[in-house]
Amino acid sequence: MNTRPVIESSSNPVALSASFNQDASCFAVGLDSGFCIFKSDPCALRVSRDFNAGIGAVQMLGTANYIALIGGGKNPKFPQNKVIIWDDLKGKIGVQIPVLTTVLGVRLSKTHIVVALQNSIRVYKFQIQPELWAAFETADNPLGLCCLTPKTLVFPGRTSGQVQIVELSSGNVSIIPAHSSSLRALDISRNGDILATASETGTLVRVFATSNCARIAELRRGVDHANIFSIAISPSGELLAVTSDKSTLHIFDIPHPPKPAQSSIPTSPRRLTSQGTGSPAIGEVDSSQKWGILGRIPLLPRVFSDIYSFASVHFEIGDEPVYGSSTPLNSPEYSGFRSPKGVLGWVDDHTIMVIGAGRDGRWEKFIIAEGEDGRRYCVRDGWKRYLGSS
Repeated sequence: MNTRPVIESSSNPVALSASFNQDASCFAVGLDSGFCIFKSDPCALRVSRDFNAGIGAVQMLGTANYIALIGGGKNPKFPQNKVIIWDDLKGKIGVQIPVLTTVLGVRLSKTHIVVALQNSIRVYKFQIQPELWAAFETADNPLGLCCLTPKTLVFPGRTSGQVQIVELSSGNVSIIPAHSSSLRALDISRNGDILATASETGTLVRVFATSNCARIAELRRGVDHANIFSIAISPSGELLAVTSDKSTLHIFDIPHPPKPAQSSIPTSPRRLTSQGTGSPAIGEVDSSQKWGILGRIPLLPRVFSDIYSFASVHFEIGDEPVYGSSTPLNSPEYSGFRSPKGVLGWVDDHTIMVIGAGRDGRWEKFIIAEGEDGRRYCVRDGWKRYLGSS
């Protein structure tokens, strides 16, 4: 008689990574069986490709047919030291870039392919036979941090806590000593004018102007340590969102944006009435007045004068262990891997999406709205388990 317990089999795919495209109109999910692409708002499946093998990271180029893939999971589809540019229109590999070590991140533009390794960034010209344009040394970069716009590339510096900014047209490099500890998250505005950084300490987000490397603002998430999952600058460059392992989404004003918003999006926030959906989070009318008059008293600790978020709201992490940043080293056997959670994407200046990977892959939509009391609130406007029905 066979008394062995039945081994549970799961037919549901597991999301190994999740990332937005450049304008957050879509997000891509690497699965243990292939990859999927979803429309962001509303959340709807657009593309599904079954490889019967793992894809650890997926990066889109807008809505173009070229998609960067890296193998991952228990049974990787591709070697993890190779970047695959998949031509989804033809359903085949278009470009391959082999490197000597594991690929930790990749970014695409119409002209460049950027590959992040543990201690270097390699920049290739985007063509049939990719040509190495430049290589830069970095401090340890286990999260594969890098940001790419058509004109600017940003990644960790050679020293822990530093950021390098490369002007792609000239190759000029600027260095910002952003933090005293290792970087945990980076984001650059869509026009390339503003850079936001967070360190492994997780209490502060610093905002810089890329033109002269001057610090624009220092935004305080909190006073206790947190693992920052994601930071994202809004399309206008006037707002910044942060998620962390505290399961809280914070929304900040960037105090001195370089220029007014140039978009068709209305500048006034949506009105939130008593009949509105969701429950508003506790926020401040003016984030600089968190502590009122205490913030103006000299010699008090800086925590009283720092800029705090004007709104915050809970987002779902789920019961799985969390890691918070996308990496192709997402085999359960890899020590330290956790499903990425809290990945941010601004659809417009009043709408932000939060996605997470794992078995409980979730999509959440939040809106910034003005309450009847004149305050701005961030409220959840919808959610879905994108790997199945909610």
